[in-house]
Amino acid sequence: MEAKRAQVTTYLKIAVLTLSVLALVTAIAVGIKYVNDKKSEARIAELEQAVNDLRSSINIDSIRQYSIQKVIAIINQYNLEMPAHQKYEIADEIYQMSVKYSNLNVDLICATITHETAGTWDPEIVSPAGAMGLMQIMPTTGMFVAAYEGLNWPSAEDVLFNPIYNIRIGARYLSSLIDAYDIDGGLAAYNGGERRAALWLGSGKAHGILARETQEYVPAIRKLYEEFQAMTL
Repeated sequence: MEAKRAQVTTYLKIAVLTLSVLALVTAIAVGIKYVNDKKSEARIAELEQAVNDLRSSINIDSIRQYSIQKVIAIINQYNLEMPAHQKYEIADEIYQMSVKYSNLNVDLICATITHETAGTWDPEIVSPAGAMGLMQIMPTTGMFVAAYEGLNWPSAEDVLFNPIYNIRIGARYLSSLIDAYDIDGGLAAYNGGERRAALWLGSGKAHGILARETQEYVPAIRKLYEEFQAMTL
């Protein structure tokens, strides 16, 4: 009787041990599956992120190339003699400035250059007042802004006749004025100075405060801006 009880006890212990082992194996299997599922989810998430990043890169590059081609098309309307490599460099710089400054875009920069150069897009044009280059920057203003850009200033000609530097300086200056006075006020300040622009805006854009040139300048830029915005390739 005692032997039978001992045998039954042994069987029970074996059964309990077997069940415990099975439970442990099951738990391990579930754990492995969970880890594998998590790894798969993580891998899928990584792949999805990589695809999204690739799509974003493609979209950004498409926008860049479209913008560059649009600027080149605008330059071709006014200066067919400009070398092709220079057109591309100028167009790329204009695009870069439109990305750098959220209150600028290629159409507004192109409108400003077109009007400032009297429709020539000549990188070495000089106004009767002494403003130089594509964005018609006065040497004193250019020297001041160039310092913030970290540009060496051997002479006004070396910097302001360089179309890339000229656009970089002009875009920074124009962006700061638009930031302070909005588009119309910023354009008025770019052409006629900040004091007159501030008075003009403070009067509700009353007639007679801006100089005649500036009164004509703002709507002229606006007109070109609208034309370039409507332009498609």
